[in-house]
Amino acid sequence: MNWITDFVPPKIKSFFQRREMPENLWAKCEACGQMIFHRELADNQNVCPGCNHHMAIAPRPRFNAFFDGGLFTEVEVEEPIADPLSFRDEKRYSDRLKEARRRTGEHEAMLVGIGKLYGLEVVAAAQDFSFMAGSMGLHVGNAMLAAARAAVEGGRPLIAFTAAGGARMQEGILSLMQMPRTTVAVDMVREAGLPYIVVLTHPTTGGVTASYAMLGDVQIAEPDALICFAGPRVIEQTIRETLPEGFQRSEYLLDHGMIDRVVERTKLREEIARILHLLMRRPPMVHGEITAAPAEERAAMAGTAEAAPPAPDGGAA
Repeated sequence: MNWITDFVPPKIKSFFQRREMPENLWAKCEACGQMIFHRELADNQNVCPGCNHHMAIAPRPRFNAFFDGGLFTEVEVEEPIADPLSFRDEKRYSDRLKEARRRTGEHEAMLVGIGKLYGLEVVAAAQDFSFMAGSMGLHVGNAMLAAARAAVEGGRPLIAFTAAGGARMQEGILSLMQMPRTTVAVDMVREAGLPYIVVLTHPTTGGVTASYAMLGDVQIAEPDALICFAGPRVIEQTIRETLPEGFQRSEYLLDHGMIDRVVERTKLREEIARILHLLMRRPPMVHGEITAAPAEERAAMAGTAEAAPPAPDGGAA
């Protein structure tokens, strides 16, 4: 082997070759256009550090930031009949489901988890707008019922993070039936004397708004979230009038008494914890009294997660 010809030229060439950079290292803010490094964006829970624009966030990273120490146990959701209407438009419904699962890495549009919030055990259910627009189908109805049962059985408060384009058209009337089903789930929690808090995120529309999204004991919204049944464009075309600026956005709804609070995503943890302490008549929460789960508890939960069989969508966090 001649090191001059076999080693030196490739080494020199490597200094001048253009290296391929991954495309997902930077994200562009839709509001201000600022380019944000992916780690900085993730650390800030997908909120633009420049203009405070709240970008979409998937349920799993939301839970990682919401629960103490990022630890939660995933609640098993009953699997509904796949493609009950054998629906097909441009694609088969079953193919659309496979594509959404491959793209998001999740099994369906709602994730339910049990974890601790400043030491208080809670149940949280979060919708994933990137999964078929977070549409409410049979699985989402089953997920809300599973969340309500977990809350009632354990005496835990229930928190719902909503993000949806409405009912899932591929399931027809079965999708619309989830509106009364999820309303019954909320009633189960209420009859047990447990708090039900809703966090409305961008966008929350359609049948979700007409059911469990607006039934909370306390209604919180993230900034500038679109919250409505029918969108502004549909209303403008119907009444043939120009709507007020910011119509159906969080701040507009707050001013008109439709919601209770508008809270930034990075402050939701502490805000919800304080509300729960009040609703459950617990001692006032001291600022920053618990920031993470104890080491022993983290180890125990990690062991439980390893021992549990993996769920269809990837198992417990």
